[in-house]
Amino acid sequence: MVSIKTLLISLLFAFSFTRMIAQELNCMISVSTPKVEGTDRRVFETLQSAMYEFINNRKWTNFNVGSEERIECTFLLTINDRLSADEFEGTLNVVVRRPVFNSSYNSPLLNYIDKGIRFRYVEYQPLDYSDGSYTSNLTSLLAYYSYTVLGFYFDSYSPSGGTPFFEKAVEVVNAAQNSPEPGWKAYESDKNRWWLVNNYINPANSGLRDFAYRYHRLGLDLMYEKVDQGRGSVSEGIEILKGLYNAKPNLFALQLIFDAKRDEIVNIYSDQRVPPMEKANIVNILKEIDPANSSKYQVILDSK
Repeated sequence: MVSIKTLLISLLFAFSFTRMIAQELNCMISVSTPKVEGTDRRVFETLQSAMYEFINNRKWTNFNVGSEERIECTFLLTINDRLSADEFEGTLNVVVRRPVFNSSYNSPLLNYIDKGIRFRYVEYQPLDYSDGSYTSNLTSLLAYYSYTVLGFYFDSYSPSGGTPFFEKAVEVVNAAQNSPEPGWKAYESDKNRWWLVNNYINPANSGLRDFAYRYHRLGLDLMYEKVDQGRGSVSEGIEILKGLYNAKPNLFALQLIFDAKRDEIVNIYSDQRVPPMEKANIVNILKEIDPANSSKYQVILDSK
């Protein structure tokens, strides 16, 4: 007969092992249909559940991740049109955050709205996907953005740490080149899925990866204990972006960075402890490389 003590130890081991091999993503999924009327609403609830299961119950890496270490992200799918019984069109807002050491704050890494979403979905039909192949536009979209989330996240913790995941995202793009749906091809737009991931994988744009590591791991993560040193690394990261802007002022990824980080940067440098000369220098840089939002950076100088 198995003792209670032995049983408890076995259960504890099983529980710990389950926690250790938890999937990497903890993604909140939301499907909204503000412009779709007069259709069966149940299909959208089923779609939301299917997306949730596909992303959160799949192993995307070879790492063992504790349940408390899962990566927080949000996929907000807005369906604007139901083209047929099983074809839908809309937008997808992808947001990914990472915790800052010794704080309760989560720093935004990406906040991107893909406006070229079109896919087919048959209620209760399994969402099949295999790396390197194109099965459906929906699963390719979800896989692409899952790998992209991982790329952004791991880049913020180690130099170019997200490379294997950006490479996986490139595989998804390549497999989708014969897809009739928009967003996968370079010639369709200079601000779509093809360009997003290729901006990051291109060695000529290595500054994007350098920025991510310096700004987050050497900057934000240090600011709780060494605020001036951490902020100095943040400033160095912004200087890297200035160099990128001077070389490629229309680089798509630069827009993505500022869309995610603009408010955070303003908050960092609006701190009363930041010396006036430091504020003035960083504001000049920010106004130069993100001119459309100059008025927002002026708040830094106006803060007392």
